[in-house]
Amino acid sequence: MSNIQKIALITGSARRIGAEIATSLHQAGYGVVLHYRQSKQDAERLAARLNAQRENSAWVMQADLQSVGEIKELVERLNTEHGRLDVLVNNASSFYPTPVAEVSEQQWDELLGSNLKAPFFLSQSAFPMLAKNDGCIVNIVDIYAQRALPNYPVYSSAKAGLYALTETLAKELAPKVRVNAVSPGVIFWPENHEVELADEVIEKVPLQRQGKASDIAETVLFLVEQANYITGQIIAVDGGKSLV
Repeated sequence: MSNIQKIALITGSARRIGAEIATSLHQAGYGVVLHYRQSKQDAERLAARLNAQRENSAWVMQADLQSVGEIKELVERLNTEHGRLDVLVNNASSFYPTPVAEVSEQQWDELLGSNLKAPFFLSQSAFPMLAKNDGCIVNIVDIYAQRALPNYPVYSSAKAGLYALTETLAKELAPKVRVNAVSPGVIFWPENHEVELADEVIEKVPLQRQGKASDIAETVLFLVEQANYITGQIIAVDGGKSLV
């Protein structure tokens, strides 16, 4: 990389996969903007750790991505404070069950908002900055975008939309901005997940093991750094589960 510090914005990067992606990009020399909605302490803790490794290389920004206004303010603030953007990782996501008979409008709006609406309007707002630097967008999809998860119809539909949006934006934003996605399989369990059910899921994974956040982060880094002739692709990182 050149002496100019490239900048990456990772949404939902205070914890879990988002934090791992941010750490991976930071290790590759990027300055990282750590977006959070509510996890302020986790985001600030991660920023402090990364800045201890390299001074003035990680910054925390808060926004509610359900609001297009706040999305635009986030991008404007990033432009004002850093003057450039090279990578956008749309990672922030809501995830919870919504049996069809019980779905509320609020749940619909929240799940579609975080998983589909936010990535679209962030991409729209960030495009001019990304285009200046031949930048790229990486969306975090889900293997259930193609094979719906029972009792998660709204989430599955939202991720299916993000899958399609990845392909659409790859056409619309070319040739200046590449757009790809990573589709995780079994990486983290929901906090209330039952161990017995987890074992049943692992048995159906050809590689017979759970993945790690680093598996996703390494694939994101590949798409950012080594895939200059790849756009519109969705890479499943799932131990083969989508084959079953």
